[in-house]
Amino acid sequence: MISTVQELAAEALFVSHLQPSECPSRKAVEEAVTAMILRHGSDGCAAGVAEEFGDHPEVAVRRMHWVREELSNVMAAQRSPHFAS
Repeated sequence: MISTVQELAAEALFVSHLQPSECPSRKAVEEAVTAMILRHGSDGCAAGVAEEFGDHPEVAVRRMHWVREELSNVMAAQRSPHFAS
């Protein structure tokens, strides 16, 4: 179940407007994930990811790598009360 939630969060962040160059805060990442899930639903987020991988695979791979790093940082921050947002 946890991996399913993590996958959904990754797909939602992937289709969001956030960019690596923005160095988004933990709160911005969490808000973007929530907004995309509410806007597109799980199927819509997955479809957006699939479309990008089909149309621009080289860019999509780099974005998904960034997405995974961001979500790891969010999870680490949630486990560590001393981590700044």
